Amino acid sequence: MADDRVHTVIIGGGFAGVYAARRLKSADVRVTVLDRGTSHVFQPLLYQCATGLLSEGDIASPLRHLLRRHKNLDVLLGEASGIDVENRTITATRFDGSTFTIGYDHLIVGAGMRQSYHGNEQFAAHAPGMKTIDDALAIRRKIVSSFEIAETLATAELRRPWLTFVVSGGGPTGVEIAGQIREMATRALAREFDTIDPAEADVVLVHGGARVLESFHPRLSHKAQRILDKIGVRTLLGHHVTDVGADHASITDKDTKATHRIDTHTVLWTAGVEAVPFAAALAAATGVTQGRGGTIPVRPDLTVEGHPTISVVGDMMSLDDLPGVAEVAMQSGYHAAHNIARAVGGSPAPYTPFTYRDLGTAAYIARYHALLQSGPLRLSGFLGWLGWGGIHITFLAGTRNRTWTLASWAAAIIGGGRGERVITYGDPETARRPYV
Repeated sequence: MADDRVHTVIIGGGFAGVYAARRLKSADVRVTVLDRGTSHVFQPLLYQCATGLLSEGDIASPLRHLLRRHKNLDVLLGEASGIDVENRTITATRFDGSTFTIGYDHLIVGAGMRQSYHGNEQFAAHAPGMKTIDDALAIRRKIVSSFEIAETLATAELRRPWLTFVVSGGGPTGVEIAGQIREMATRALAREFDTIDPAEADVVLVHGGARVLESFHPRLSHKAQRILDKIGVRTLLGHHVTDVGADHASITDKDTKATHRIDTHTVLWTAGVEAVPFAAALAAATGVTQGRGGTIPVRPDLTVEGHPTISVVGDMMSLDDLPGVAEVAMQSGYHAAHNIARAVGGSPAPYTPFTYRDLGTAAYIARYHALLQSGPLRLSGFLGWLGWGGIHITFLAGTRNRTWTLASWAAAIIGGGRGERVITYGDPETARRPYV
């Protein structure tokens, strides 16, 4: 029998999409969640998957399982690639390249962002970003195999490029992964090699700004810098990575324009994001001009100008300079769905303005050291670390994921080990040349 309920399509199974779906669970609507992957990924902990502290299963929850109690909801696997706003249809592309269409009455777009190389797309071949599970596993492969390859080399000179790790970007992700590589080298791997001393790993954090973690209060930022210095992360402020190859990174001083080369086989990229390709298709179809990074400008109620049935939420929306953080995605996804539920329920004024409630920002620096900033509250050190852990466990999806994550953290704190060091080579072609 045909289902004639209002059909809401949610593009994206990230924080925005999941919270939108949760709000519509009891609404008199039919919901379809479309995502290019099968799981909701807790992106704030991707760097811990990349450095062997957590498995990919600890930070990913299958969407079908996560939303299994939503009787009005379907999940479809595919990547949104086109939109017809007149006929209200979405074109989606399957893994095999074929396409299918989905009709909608209301649309919530929470497709998120991808890594930006600022016009230097060739960097991606040698400098993976940190936005997906694939990225995290590629980075894990680079890090673990670098130590393993160094173990087989005869001289310190030959080993040095394999034990040099360059991280581009001094925001939370860059700082977190730089700190984790040093912790991995000095704790987890310290007594596991015969030829090399993993603690000799040179981790270079390259950042164009005047201080790391510029979104935090300067006092917290300076504390983070002291911890990075203490654990042995070498920080180059006021510099950019301007070239990346299979065996090097070129670093340029912003002021003097002087460039020097660092011999390395591992460059990791966290310097900026941009909207996924669907954002351009949406902008063209709705007649709006994309904002910074390809974002879509929205009205205060999160709808696109002239298109009240289309809402854009999370990182892809441009509204009041809101930051691209998980909390914005959660709240905006929920709010857009709440407005739709009110409209379907017959409210005379369903589309209310979105108000963001800043519940705080946190960043992990090193063992027992993290930053937590929420309004006037600014914590660092051990208290910041406890607050950071509490926030992440609270918002991690699924009881199983919370349990295993806590267990992994406890094992790392007590024994210093990192059990998730399996490396994968991806598709068969990649497996034949795994270190490229």
